[in-house]
Amino acid sequence: MTLAGRGDLPRHVAIIMDGNGRWAKKRRLPRVKGHEAGIRSVEKTVEFCAETGIEVLTLYAFSSENWLRPALEVNALMQLLKRFLRREVPRLQRNRIRLQAIGDLARLDDSVRAELRQAMAATADCPGMVLNLALSYGSRGEIVRAVRRLWQAADRGEVAPETLEPETFARYLDTAGLPDPDIILRTGGESRLSNFLLWQAAYAELYFTATLWPDFTAAELQEIFTDFQHRERRFGMISEQLQS
Repeated sequence: MTLAGRGDLPRHVAIIMDGNGRWAKKRRLPRVKGHEAGIRSVEKTVEFCAETGIEVLTLYAFSSENWLRPALEVNALMQLLKRFLRREVPRLQRNRIRLQAIGDLARLDDSVRAELRQAMAATADCPGMVLNLALSYGSRGEIVRAVRRLWQAADRGEVAPETLEPETFARYLDTAGLPDPDIILRTGGESRLSNFLLWQAAYAELYFTATLWPDFTAAELQEIFTDFQHRERRFGMISEQLQS
């Protein structure tokens, strides 16, 4: 699938999927019903991005702060995650999508980690889009983990402080090996990043929509991609430099 526009498509799209709880509340349903409806939007978004030719899709599925939610909701989210992983592997394989995950995965329950490992192993050789799930993820925590890894590498003599560059540091982040996001999109009407990909967001185009995540459609995402294709991304330069 191709989109009309003068520019290139984004390589990496990152989405803060917000609004499941409010979607359920509007319908006088339990919050978990909103999360269940949100999974359907995940499936449609993944399929659309893969068909469109996006290289990486990162979904903010569960933040490090989400552990503070009521235990019943956290448990329901973990059960939904396990069912999603188990059910989606055949679809991911058919669409040649490789599953990855970032975040403090050690905090996940053993059964969740087992499902995640199995799903990643089952899709490890898929050559298409990378579906990158941010689980138990917080950007500040990621940066701290990167600093620890960097210290350990320095102790082993693998890196010298005086040679440290931003590109070197990025190799110690959870997202090592992935391009920085070109688009960070948040649904649900809030206009903040909420501790998501703070380092990687340096030059990302930001999009905020009032649409609640369960109501988000491929048609709205297509409009965002078309808008992106018409943006001029200068990375600190001027238009004339890009044109030349």
